[in-house]
Amino acid sequence: MSRIQAVFKKLKEEGRKGLIPFVTGGDPEPSQTVAMLHALADAGSDVIELGVPFSDPMADGPVIQRSSERALDKGVTSRKILDYVAEFRQTNQHTPIVLMGYANPIERMGVEKYVSEAKKAGVDGVLVVDYPPEESLEFSRYLRAAELDPIFLLAPTSSDERIEKVAKAASGYVYYVSLKGVTGAQNLNAAEVSSKLPTIRKFTDVPVGVGFGIRDAESACRVAESADAVVIGSALIQTLEAGNPQEAAVLAGKFIAPIRAALDAKFGTQ
Repeated sequence: MSRIQAVFKKLKEEGRKGLIPFVTGGDPEPSQTVAMLHALADAGSDVIELGVPFSDPMADGPVIQRSSERALDKGVTSRKILDYVAEFRQTNQHTPIVLMGYANPIERMGVEKYVSEAKKAGVDGVLVVDYPPEESLEFSRYLRAAELDPIFLLAPTSSDERIEKVAKAASGYVYYVSLKGVTGAQNLNAAEVSSKLPTIRKFTDVPVGVGFGIRDAESACRVAESADAVVIGSALIQTLEAGNPQEAAVLAGKFIAPIRAALDAKFGTQ
């Protein structure tokens, strides 16, 4: 059982909901990244998605695009992202880390080497935004052989055929994108999310995390009525963007803590 699977098993047993923040590695300040991962874990994050900065992040809205640009400008590479995870693992062996990024940096390093290096660093799962399931069978095999979870995206427009393909390839959790469009959109409709999830669960018993449009404790709790976990990225990155880069770890922890408290107050025990 992977670290991610163990986390979701425990959440289910306790009747609680998962909280998955997303931050871009190296933003807003590379020297703060590892401290920020620890702050997010200490504030109650169940899984942390760590973005690998990329020069053409087509699925991301302006907030996350800017975070990628800032990280790249400061020299953050795929190798440095793995180094951040390895440093985090020196003192945290329980909080799963999922790398989220694009195919190009992986293919530049070589799929087999990338998976091997990710495993060595202490990564638990990988989500490649522009790898559809039918084109990532080899990558998924390498991940599974290394006991890492391949995470896939589903959207409101996903057909039953695509959901079935993802269900066969995914493990850890499935990331359901609650809105059409790019990250950072704000017209979240929790009822629409709730109506789509039974279709996904018809094909898989892998937990479903929902992201895009979740900005605070209130929207997180609404989505968690039907989801197994909530993913929150743009709103967190906006908070970091507006603050002092040298205080990123403190800001990240303060942002996540009240969302964790609200979820625990509504679902399960504190």
